[in-house]
Amino acid sequence: MQLFYNPNISENDSNFNFDKDESRHIEKVLRKKSGDTLYITNGNGWLFEAELTLAEPKHCSVNIISKLLQTKRSYNLHLAVAPTKINDRYEWFLEKATEIGIETITPIICDHSERKVVKTERFEKIIQSAMKQSLQCYLPKLNAPIAYKDFINQDFSGQKFIAHCEDTDRKSLKLLLKTDEDCIILIGPEGDFSVKEIEIALQHNFIPITLGETRLRTETAAIAACHSIAFSNE
Repeated sequence: MQLFYNPNISENDSNFNFDKDESRHIEKVLRKKSGDTLYITNGNGWLFEAELTLAEPKHCSVNIISKLLQTKRSYNLHLAVAPTKINDRYEWFLEKATEIGIETITPIICDHSERKVVKTERFEKIIQSAMKQSLQCYLPKLNAPIAYKDFINQDFSGQKFIAHCEDTDRKSLKLLLKTDEDCIILIGPEGDFSVKEIEIALQHNFIPITLGETRLRTETAAIAACHSIAFSNE
């Protein structure tokens, strides 16, 4: 099954018109014809089965045949991950985390961050593509980049963890994690969180954790955390 994403389609629609760019992709690139079936999501949980009624390079239309609201996970996972020096690594994290299952992603700018400026336009496209590839109907929310000190002062519900490499008292995530509960995990940059940042997190009741015995890259740590949450909640 090939899944299309369009945020403008609604569960109240009985038919839908694609814009010029998407119409061209459907008719010219994918060579879809009238009568073909398309599967579309709006990223808000809805899966639409639709029949293509008009297939032209500048105008494609569908009639909605059926609609289904995908069941949400029993928990919400929020990963706050410092941008990596090389963008490709962060993009890899976004793709794989979306495939595994995540609700919210926030790039956090830390004391040791080598990349201070983050452009999220391409990140959004990668998340959309990964959602479609993995046949999911909920689009993860990508927040705007934010300074660590501003992020940590927000109110968060559920379990709160900070993964760092300092030689202090840390416990394994798998020993602390409670299933079916919302969770937020902080993942630092290549140079790790600063001592001050760790202290601030502890003051805000974040629990220090380890993700294994080896030292992981930022993007690997984020994926390890994401998979651990998903695996524990199966």
